Amino acid sequence: MANEQQKRVALGVSGGIAAYKAVEILRGLQKAGCFVRVAMTLRACEFIQPLTFRALTGEHVIVDDYAPDNPDPIAHITFSQTVDLLLIAPATANIIAKFANGIADDFLTSTYLASNAPVLVAPAMNTTMWNHPATQRNLERLRADGVHFVEPDAGEMACGTFGPGRLSEPERVVAAALALMTEHAPRAAQDLAGEHVLITAGATREEIDPVRFLSNRSSGRMGFALAEAARARGATVTVVAGATSAQAPANVRLVLATSAEEMRAAVFQELGAATVFIAAAAVADYRPAKRAESKIKKSDAPLTLTLEPTPDILAEVSGVRQNGLLVIGFAAETTNVVEHARQKLLRKGLDAIVANDITRAGAGFDVETNLITLITRDTEAPVEVPLMSKLEAAHRILDEVARLRRTRR
Repeated sequence: MANEQQKRVALGVSGGIAAYKAVEILRGLQKAGCFVRVAMTLRACEFIQPLTFRALTGEHVIVDDYAPDNPDPIAHITFSQTVDLLLIAPATANIIAKFANGIADDFLTSTYLASNAPVLVAPAMNTTMWNHPATQRNLERLRADGVHFVEPDAGEMACGTFGPGRLSEPERVVAAALALMTEHAPRAAQDLAGEHVLITAGATREEIDPVRFLSNRSSGRMGFALAEAARARGATVTVVAGATSAQAPANVRLVLATSAEEMRAAVFQELGAATVFIAAAAVADYRPAKRAESKIKKSDAPLTLTLEPTPDILAEVSGVRQNGLLVIGFAAETTNVVEHARQKLLRKGLDAIVANDITRAGAGFDVETNLITLITRDTEAPVEVPLMSKLEAAHRILDEVARLRRTRR
């Protein structure tokens, strides 16, 4: 059974060769902390057995709600109206056509009509079937009805043809599901109301001369996503932003800084009012020991720069914290990610740290998604969070902030 904090997903599996990938989607949702129940069409059972899903969920898998072993006589109602998302993956041309035309001749189609949750469909079919005017007409009708889609990938099909129609990769389906649940999640609880969250975002620039600087690839997306999520959960939010290419969210106070020294000054100017500090900025670790007053002219001779450390803003904030300030850091790593992040957590005396392996696809700088591991001082095991949008990742981080605050109280 699900607990109150878990997102509930109803996963519908229809009859195509891609049905086996539904197992990976199920596992991805479970790793993200979701409670998942599964329903299958009769034809789906010819590709993968219900026992597989029952073994992974511990729940009865519904194929026919009139079957003698079905424990719930009105399963098409309770299955769809007690969840945060109805996800159909894979969705065949046939099931899409039935949804679009209101046909309810089996459990899954009846469930769709009875659902009051957001619906996400991940189509999978032959390219010719995908491109057929009837299928495209059905897709447009469902979009008009408010159904969301994970567009299929292009590639080689099981039948040997090439083109669009292949089920999107499981991690993309999971990321879309988590993002949609975040978008539709009620925030009435406002669990960060009364908190003042101070966030650093973006990259710093350390000048070499009047036209050159040292910097990095940070866009500010993760910091701005945290600001947007914190504001949605009732917090007052201030962002100290370095160089960014992402759009800053509305209704947050924005303080601009260029260098690490300027960011440090801005942080300490704002720190007195903060109750939570999240260091999401990619602050340059080094700066030129001496800035040239005029442009350094190019020549054929090698140029040697002497670098010195920049101020460690995160460690300084942690060292002077008071009045219950929570301090959260980030660790962008390329090797031994969890080990290095945990060392940083302990060395700087943080409450929690967000680690991400920037070498992995979909994670790191200047992308819309992230793949993170959450490590806290008061728990032993790190929490691995699968690939998801940066906004959904921000909410997962803030879930941990809310938990830490409850623990402190």
